[in-house]
Amino acid sequence: MQTAYHTPEKLRLEDLFKHFPYYRHTLLDKYERWRRVADILKVSKKAKQRLDWIIWYYEHEGNASLACRHFGIPGKTFYKWFKLFDERNLYTLHLLEDKSRSPRKKRGRTIAPDVLERIIAPRKSNMRYGKMKLKEIYEQTYGETISSWKIQCVITDFKLYYKPSKNKRIQAKRRKAQKKKKTIDLVKNILPWQKRAGYIICLDTIVIYWHGLKRYIFTAVDKYGKVAFARMYTSKSSKNGEDFLLRLHYLLDGQIPRVGHDNGTEFEKYFKAACLELGIEQYYSRVHTPKDNPNNERFNRTLQEEFIEMKGFDPDPLIFNRDLTEWLIEYNFRRPHQSLNYKPPLELSKVLPMYASCTSF
Repeated sequence: MQTAYHTPEKLRLEDLFKHFPYYRHTLLDKYERWRRVADILKVSKKAKQRLDWIIWYYEHEGNASLACRHFGIPGKTFYKWFKLFDERNLYTLHLLEDKSRSPRKKRGRTIAPDVLERIIAPRKSNMRYGKMKLKEIYEQTYGETISSWKIQCVITDFKLYYKPSKNKRIQAKRRKAQKKKKTIDLVKNILPWQKRAGYIICLDTIVIYWHGLKRYIFTAVDKYGKVAFARMYTSKSSKNGEDFLLRLHYLLDGQIPRVGHDNGTEFEKYFKAACLELGIEQYYSRVHTPKDNPNNERFNRTLQEEFIEMKGFDPDPLIFNRDLTEWLIEYNFRRPHQSLNYKPPLELSKVLPMYASCTSF
């Protein structure tokens, strides 16, 4: 008989077992099962600690006073979290998380009308003056101290910009940039069993200057499997970025769940459209933060030291890519890698079907 708390909106224990079949066939006691569910739901350390209070309470015949003395907490604190927990619906484990303590009604920003006039007038007469200059003018004129932040708030509220259309584009660009998924967040939340070949492919671009010419080498490396691919182009357009992605997609037999790269223009427009069509997630490095993509930076250095410097550089993409293919076969099939216990990547990366005839594509 299905009970009332099994609603579609709630997270049911059966749904957890469906995605984690290991727990279905393992006999666990009730309290150990609560802890496993807390791990699956990824609740915080503090929430798990509060769950331990409740488990200890049940294991000792429901003696709240004894539980409070054991953990050194006041009874008011224990009952506050105990009332939020419902053992019939383990979704309530999220209720054991800390909640925001900010007030529901916050005091708004208030600026006196006379102060507004004193700020707006000099700004309109000198639209190029920034908040720091206006601050000095205000203090010299009225003999009062004012913060540059208050001046900036007035400029923003009344949209006192020299080129409003340009500012509108900049703000739209910033809002769009905030929606990007960050590589650093992906790496922080990765589970140990997810660190396997093919989890994320890191991309980057090397710029080569050669007697007045510029050539661009697109590079890709598997973060955990270390399988690498590279190709040279005469420009770093997003169209070439799309071409490189399609070649890489063919090379890895479509096994590219996600890619990580910087904010370069070669990873925009056509490249984004190709990722959307192929169902590939994009993750971005932080601006001016190469340490977010260390694996690709290291491969770029290896490519320059062991191939370009040793065998020479040819500005002709046909010749260069032909020689580069031979080096990539050596790199992936025979070159020992220290991070892989001195084994070549293709010996360990069984999930990736790259082979010698395929790298020439």
